[in-house]
Amino acid sequence: KMTILLALVALISGFGSSFQYGYNVSVINSPAPYMQDFYNQTYLDRTGAPMNSGFQTLLWSLTVSMFPLGGFFGSLLVWPMVNNCGRKGTLLINNLFSIAAAILMGTSELAKTFEAIILSRFIMGIYAGLASNVVPMFLGEMSPRNLRGAIGIVPQLFITVGILVAQILGLNSILGNAEGEALAGDFAGGSTGVGLLTVVPLLSGWPVLLGLTGIPSLIQLLTLPFFPESPRYLLLQKGNEEQARRALRRLRGWDDVDDEIEEMFQEGQSEKEEGQFSVLSLCTFRGLRWQLISIIVMMMGQQLSGVNGVFYYADRIFESAGVPSNSIQYVTVSIGAINVVMTSLAVFIVESLGRRILLLAGFALCCASCAVLTLALNLQTTVSWMSYLSIACVIVYIIGHAVGPSPVPSVMITEMFLQSSRPAAFMVGGSVHWLSNFTVGLVFLYMEAGLGPYSFLIFCAICLATALYIFFIVPETKNKTFMEINRIMAKRNKVEIQENKEELKDFRTAPGGLVERTMSSSSQL
Repeated sequence: KMTILLALVALISGFGSSFQYGYNVSVINSPAPYMQDFYNQTYLDRTGAPMNSGFQTLLWSLTVSMFPLGGFFGSLLVWPMVNNCGRKGTLLINNLFSIAAAILMGTSELAKTFEAIILSRFIMGIYAGLASNVVPMFLGEMSPRNLRGAIGIVPQLFITVGILVAQILGLNSILGNAEGEALAGDFAGGSTGVGLLTVVPLLSGWPVLLGLTGIPSLIQLLTLPFFPESPRYLLLQKGNEEQARRALRRLRGWDDVDDEIEEMFQEGQSEKEEGQFSVLSLCTFRGLRWQLISIIVMMMGQQLSGVNGVFYYADRIFESAGVPSNSIQYVTVSIGAINVVMTSLAVFIVESLGRRILLLAGFALCCASCAVLTLALNLQTTVSWMSYLSIACVIVYIIGHAVGPSPVPSVMITEMFLQSSRPAAFMVGGSVHWLSNFTVGLVFLYMEAGLGPYSFLIFCAICLATALYIFFIVPETKNKTFMEINRIMAKRNKVEIQENKEELKDFRTAPGGLVERTMSSSSQL
């Protein structure tokens, strides 16, 4: 059952970590023109000459792409940090990155330095790279198996909420503006100018918008220490059964946690031979081959399915459909809201429908809407109602992506790997996620310039390929223990699993002793 403590852990780690990943993905979209003016003005003040457009483009693309690049480096820190500092410890240490970056971004205008913004985007990226991997791992290891999917989607839900909040706060009427500079300019002439000059820019405009990201981190830093560490980490990696029992009792709300402890011991037993996996040993270990290929395919599919392209194109699609340009930002906010609503729906249906169905349906919707979108964008100059069809395609695409491809892959990484290989698996999955994200950011502009609307056919093909792979290879993991999932995958990898105690009722073995199963006997399962 869902206890208050478990819900609070999910909320605090989701809001404190995942929320900021979403927030920082979209926070620089609205104030971009004002920030670019600031870059120009700062350069002019320093050198006395205006910045040439090539250099400005370079600086801006650095500002945007430093975030996914930082995310890649953050993913590389996952393995050493979660094994040495624990899951909770890593989240707490991680907050320091975010708070440092928030202070840098919030004060960048006062300090008249755009380098601070670019640097803090990189630091924020490291933060997001750690958060996007550690939160699903932390929550997945804490959840009872019947809630693992639902709680595993909570981080993704907070990512979409973060995107939406950044879009709302970034509206020109709220913080997506440069009012601070304008007001400061007015005051500068007066005798009290000095005092006000320092106060006013802090009160409004884009530096505040960028600096707000430190607040959730501060909240998490103050509250998370009162919650338990992952029981699996305490038992299997720290070898502390007493602490693990105490943590489990608090999380479950009852005293009898013997079954779960027993299941963890079994997991520990089957891993004894393998020890802790590094990324290299994970990539070369035959027993985890299909799990590894599966998470790489799912993570690449998630990022290369064109979700960034669709968001990027959305504004232009709405413009061509006759939405007035000053209303487009409100349309973008409503798309962000659809994203949140559909992801929260996924939280409630993932346990009843299962992971596979959501992934397959999601990729199928994305595939179909990319195909129709290509057609609609090509015909919209000749057929008047085609622009409305392209709006429908964007909405269907967002719904499809929010239900399956966005939230489910990180749940699957938690489920397809055991304790010893999970950190390395998240490190691989996270690196693929951020590299793919970075690649789309770099390549999409060129692709769009060269192919125009036809670039969506490439996304369509990627969605189709990913859906086919999932259909043939990826098993359903709903309501199964980590050991049961491990057995299903062992058959696919054609390896034997050694275990101490057989818990499946329909498979009788001699009591006691180590049971070694060959392929012929495991095919009865």
